[in-house]
Amino acid sequence: MTPAGAENKRGKMGASPAINWSKIDTILLDMDGTLLDLNFDLHFWMEYLPLVFANKHNLSHTQAKDQVYPILRAEEGKLHWYCLDYWQKIFELDIAQLKEDVAHLIQIHPFVLTFLEQARQHNKRIYLVTNAHRKTIALKMRVTNLERYFDSIICSHDYGAAKEDQAFWHQLDNAIDIDKQKSIFFDDSLSVLASAKNYGIGTVVAINKPSSKIDIKPVEGFINIETFEHVMPIKPH
Repeated sequence: MTPAGAENKRGKMGASPAINWSKIDTILLDMDGTLLDLNFDLHFWMEYLPLVFANKHNLSHTQAKDQVYPILRAEEGKLHWYCLDYWQKIFELDIAQLKEDVAHLIQIHPFVLTFLEQARQHNKRIYLVTNAHRKTIALKMRVTNLERYFDSIICSHDYGAAKEDQAFWHQLDNAIDIDKQKSIFFDDSLSVLASAKNYGIGTVVAINKPSSKIDIKPVEGFINIETFEHVMPIKPH
């Protein structure tokens, strides 16, 4: 879709991508689907894990998916959903090592590096705020070299609560002392976006194209962007 087409898409939803950067000092960023292409995660959980499971149990790929998918979905939105150690126990597979097998699929979304560079230049506080497991974070930071841009990496597993839970936001606030009205949060998950909005984060932005392999999917009720190109340039506060 062209930038103009994307603009029209947002216009139909009644949400403007204009961000008043002069009133924002803290940027909170999701990782998977927001900074990084969700294709890696979708391929891993939906295709590669079932394939390995199929080989282990002498099943067809389709039979393995029929067994694996309900087990995964039962934990969706809960902290276990994001926990590699939990799935290692459930499937009796080295999940972290299996992710290494397809690490070549880990990709940074377009315009992310430019966005982060501008945010740094204008002295914004930048935090990676993710439900991903620490092992996954370590792999992706090694592949992408994004860690240097962040003031800190906040992992929900350290708090014992996923971003969908208000308890996460209370602990985040205590940890980094955020001014809600001067904070902006980017994510691709409707339930997480709603949780951030409910907690009172001043500006909440939805990524409506988390995977390069999937069409834009508008997220109702929030500012929508396809890429970070649509919230630049960043200006000093």
